[in-house]
Amino acid sequence: MLKVIIPMTLLLPATMLCKPKQLWPTALTHSLWIALLSLHWFKPTTELMTFSNCYLAVDKISAPFLILSCWLTPMMIMANQNSLMTESTSRKRTFIFITLLLQISLILAFSATELILFFIAFESTLLPTLVIITRWGNQMERLNAGIYFLFYTLVGSLPLLVALLTAESNNGTMSFQMLQLYTYPSTTDSVAYMTWWIALFIAFMIKMPLYGLHLWLPKAHVEAPIAGSMILAAVLLKLGGYGIIRMSMTLAPQLKMPSYPFMVLALWGAIMTGFICLSQTDLKSLIAYSSISHMGLVIAATLTRTEWACTGAITLMIAHGLTSSMLFCLANTNYERTNSRTLLLARNMQLLLPLMGLWWLSASLTNMALPPTINLMGELAIIVSLFNWSNITILMTGLGTLMTAIYTLYMLITTQWGETPSYTKTIPPTHTREHLLMMLHILPMVLLMMKPELIQGT
Repeated sequence: MLKVIIPMTLLLPATMLCKPKQLWPTALTHSLWIALLSLHWFKPTTELMTFSNCYLAVDKISAPFLILSCWLTPMMIMANQNSLMTESTSRKRTFIFITLLLQISLILAFSATELILFFIAFESTLLPTLVIITRWGNQMERLNAGIYFLFYTLVGSLPLLVALLTAESNNGTMSFQMLQLYTYPSTTDSVAYMTWWIALFIAFMIKMPLYGLHLWLPKAHVEAPIAGSMILAAVLLKLGGYGIIRMSMTLAPQLKMPSYPFMVLALWGAIMTGFICLSQTDLKSLIAYSSISHMGLVIAATLTRTEWACTGAITLMIAHGLTSSMLFCLANTNYERTNSRTLLLARNMQLLLPLMGLWWLSASLTNMALPPTINLMGELAIIVSLFNWSNITILMTGLGTLMTAIYTLYMLITTQWGETPSYTKTIPPTHTREHLLMMLHILPMVLLMMKPELIQGT
């Protein structure tokens, strides 16, 4: 843990004190160094948790999310570099500083071993994300999107805090490991327990988000800059799934009754958001609703509380984080050249940007979970585990998978083929920076396809 935290703390003064011309190379070099150092967390271990001190630890559940958080930071800086070119040096330094604060909060959240530290780190991601959305968003609606994001998160956070304090007062500890040793009473159908369970999980359901609690996500994605969209889709949504897995490990296996309605709602939401994607005209909104569809499968899998389901959920969350971040980057390349996110106003892009068309095809195939992608491994594990839980779920998961393929093909065909609009016949060519950005998304997916056992279950 210290191998990564120490360089991260050195990055803050390095970016604040370096010369303006060296700002981007310094930030990218240091953040890439941190990302490479984080790969040692993939080293398999037989212990439940590998402690660096009494408050921070890494195990097989948190390691993939920690590496994803570190890996995404240089890509965020690289993706937002073009939009910040006209801003002053102080604002560029502010953006990098906010990005690093967000990364530190995420690392604390994923490595915390105490509930209260996890809650503080979980909530501390709110402010940097809110600043990124409201300060560097492109449209006037960004303030409205920030308010949606703020109040949805805060409404779910207060019940979570009360539930955590209740658990601490009943059990006498806030440690994840100690809570797993607690023996729960046999009376599991009480109203008090169901209220506590809902209060404990509602914040994570909003963060994922669960269908019905998702209205903040499309607004936040559409109005956020590319860095905000990347971190939201790739890591911040996964905080909810990680929280559900951690909290589920502390509950007795027989305490499942309150989760059944949420599982049905999650699977139903995966289907409904697929239909919503087909009606979207905004490219970023379509990708945002696609995230809700995939997270519905993850919520249903984590609530079954089986080892196979948790492995599939972690695999799908990591795969979706890389895929959706890549799709948002591709959408941003179109937006920077056409100044529009409308699907019909950016057609036949494969003729104008041929190599970018290859990246679009790769991202679309991984989003559809075609073999041998890591997305397929995650979805198969989730579908099989849900089928073992209830046979009827195969109809909902099958229809959800079909809808994913349909709207992904719709997105690919609409943007890459068709008649070229007159005003897009002459657009700037792609840059090496953009292709490097896509390559940094593809490389981890190829690594996980070749060695999927790097992501292990509980």
